[in-house]
Amino acid sequence: MESIWQQISVIAQTQLIARSLDHWTGRALLPGLFNPLGLAKNVFEAPFVLVSHGTEADPVLNYGNAAALALWEMSWAELTRTPSRLTAEAPNREERARLLAAVTAKGFIDDYSGVRVSKTGRRFRIEQATVWNLIDERGAYAGQAAMFSHWEFL
Repeated sequence: MESIWQQISVIAQTQLIARSLDHWTGRALLPGLFNPLGLAKNVFEAPFVLVSHGTEADPVLNYGNAAALALWEMSWAELTRTPSRLTAEAPNREERARLLAAVTAKGFIDDYSGVRVSKTGRRFRIEQATVWNLIDERGAYAGQAAMFSHWEFL
């Protein structure tokens, strides 16, 4: 059976995420040189959390690496059907909306912190997150991504 990271759409999304991060920050998603399949595998298996959502009116998550799936306690199928706003508790959704508006205006932000909630209701605080706009090869807006390595359960 094909692994999630071997799917053509996942390989393409990983490349989009990596190119966009480099565009806004000058940083590589992962240090080292990888072919597209190698990048997809290494990012999916990385110890940091990486998620992205699309451009829908109520953006739906379209990528989450293994660390993200474990933290939010979801399968790939569940995660990729979830509106990204539902990863935050209802009282924190307004703060999350302000964050995403700031990212849209500036391209990216570093050092974001906030409380999120898993599918089962387990609360956790994320720290030092980078959130950035995704842009396709033509420079068109293609969603947003977030990456972080620091979280604690509340």
